[in-house]
Amino acid sequence: MIRTKVRKAVFPAAGLGTRFLPATKSIPKEMLALVDKPIIQYGVEEAIAAGCEDIIVITGRGKDCIEDHFDKSYELEALLEARGKMDLLEMTRQVSSLARIISVRQKESLGLGHAILVARDLIGDEPFAVILPDDVIDAEVPCLKQMIDVYDKVQGSVLATQEVEGPSISSYGVLDCTPLAEDPRILEVKNMVEKPTMEDAPSKNAIIGRYILTPKIFDILERIKPGAGGELQLTDGIKGLLQYERVYGYKFEGKRHDAGDKFGMLKATVEFALKREDLGPSFREYLKTLSL
Repeated sequence: MIRTKVRKAVFPAAGLGTRFLPATKSIPKEMLALVDKPIIQYGVEEAIAAGCEDIIVITGRGKDCIEDHFDKSYELEALLEARGKMDLLEMTRQVSSLARIISVRQKESLGLGHAILVARDLIGDEPFAVILPDDVIDAEVPCLKQMIDVYDKVQGSVLATQEVEGPSISSYGVLDCTPLAEDPRILEVKNMVEKPTMEDAPSKNAIIGRYILTPKIFDILERIKPGAGGELQLTDGIKGLLQYERVYGYKFEGKRHDAGDKFGMLKATVEFALKREDLGPSFREYLKTLSL
């Protein structure tokens, strides 16, 4: 029986994180703290809030601490309990009980498409979500929940999109698409172009790090040839999917932070800290004292 409910979310986390060297020489970029949580935890919490039951993390060499973070830590819990730090104990237990975490290693860095293909046996014949941990999205309704609602309506793959102005569009995959009459936030995709110049971009609708994909993508990823840098590109796989199924973009509601970029991480840290009840007021007063 083919399942139609999105129950599993894949987190590609095998990259080297060179943009954050030297910090990422020994710490996975996914474990860098945004205020007081590693950036991957924001994505995991989003997936759980959207109804996903299984979290599949695609890891690589030196990424064991990602698994450790979501595992139970008996020694730490015993220490916190002995010292009467019950609030911290509860926080620690919540992290280890967030979801069922499954990890699988990508033995070679062969691209995002290959990372998705590594998860095939764990996904089976059902639709699934992909969350890129670098993209932290602050939204009242979790971005992935919005996308699952769209998937339930259109029964086709859904790509998160946002409008990008100016030359920076060349850093993204860009959709050639048409809005649906009944909901202009939903875009029917005709084609996509990877990192076009501003002049050649078919629209301003850039693909952001959230996907809901049908299992047909695995057959296509197995057949296509490696693209730029000898890597298997997910964008090429989705373009192949267009030959068999309809694919949709979705203009999600919320603010996306590029936590894979130093400046983006700094901006996200400031904005998330200001929203915190325990940090916001004092942090806001501190910022006012700076000579900017």
